[in-house]
Amino acid sequence: MVYAPGTVSHLDMDWDRPERAEPFRRLGQFCRLIRFDKRGTGMSDRPTYAATLEERIDDIRAVMDSARSEKAFIFGLSEGGSMACMFGATYPGRTRGIIVWGTQARWIKAPDYPWGQTAEENAAMIADLAEHGVTRSYVMGGGAGMKNADPSYIDWFMRYGQAGGSPSAFVALETMNAQIDIRGILPSIRVPTLVMNRTGDPVAHVEAARDLASRIPGAKFVEFPGGSHGMWDIVDQVMAQVREFVTGAPFQSAPDRVLATILFSDIVGSTQRLAEMGDAKWRAFLDEHNAIIRKELTNFRGHEVKTTGDGFLATFDGPTRAVLCAESIRERLTRIGVEVRIGLHTGECELIGDDVGGFAVHLASRISAEAGAGQIFVSSTVKDLVAGSGLAFQDAGLHRLKGFEGERHLFEIRSKA
Repeated sequence: MVYAPGTVSHLDMDWDRPERAEPFRRLGQFCRLIRFDKRGTGMSDRPTYAATLEERIDDIRAVMDSARSEKAFIFGLSEGGSMACMFGATYPGRTRGIIVWGTQARWIKAPDYPWGQTAEENAAMIADLAEHGVTRSYVMGGGAGMKNADPSYIDWFMRYGQAGGSPSAFVALETMNAQIDIRGILPSIRVPTLVMNRTGDPVAHVEAARDLASRIPGAKFVEFPGGSHGMWDIVDQVMAQVREFVTGAPFQSAPDRVLATILFSDIVGSTQRLAEMGDAKWRAFLDEHNAIIRKELTNFRGHEVKTTGDGFLATFDGPTRAVLCAESIRERLTRIGVEVRIGLHTGECELIGDDVGGFAVHLASRISAEAGAGQIFVSSTVKDLVAGSGLAFQDAGLHRLKGFEGERHLFEIRSKA
């Protein structure tokens, strides 16, 4: 995917603010993202004139050639949307699809085009740029449309704009943008196209964006709520649409992943105990069992994920603490005549809301099932990670775990050496 920026950009400063960088990070999760600063802006050379639309799309082609990209999606933001549409119409063989955000076919009102700035408003904006460069009024108004952004982001974006282009560059670019009218080429676009806009966008009118989409055969139009020109506060929704458009599959948010030590505990013979005690005594017994485990989890900085009826699933950010916690749980429960089996494994977990999942969690569960009454079994991974901790292990041999191929080498925690 080639990302065609708006009026100005700055490749380096884009990473200074999380809200600015997040769309790029998300795009990079499912495609090879190619970014560039247009000639005269950002980190590119400063010519003495503003490139024509034709030259700008030729720059996209040159960037693709340099990156050895034969065919790509072109994602155009604001004025970059004009570039994306023009490129797709001119080079369909090199365009997988077009994505535009906050774009109008033209930016100045005309007798047959009711959206955009009046000629007088545009002239006043350009005169102010010539005199003062990027100002707060430009950033918040018709230039960048950030009136609803966080004040600190507005302050940063002013610096971003000043670094992205000189006052004369802005004048030349905005003067050129005022002359753009791509309505005539839109019907000739023959590649998949996604047009997105916000309902109250102060720069690109939503009806203008809808009109743009209607002129492109088969284009999809998606409207998002909000009154800004940017997408910083709705990145999840926007990227879901982009990802589905690019990959052809509905986007499902990838769970966060984290390395953790997983502990599974289980009361040995719980069914028989329940039958012997009856419901009321069993409930009191289980409450005491749960209180002991929760206290030990707190002592060793463990995180209770959930109870499993007569056991616990917990995670730790360190394997040594997890093993020490398991030992303490076993000792405390033995005092009240409760035997438990415990299994431990360290691996990458998926954080799914308040729950955890993934290969490592299933493996820890199976390791727990292999332990006998009063035993703590750990994977070889845990044993290796706690080297030097003073913990002693006894080889528990190779085990075939249900649902896992091959044999797993398990070890039993005995006592401190």
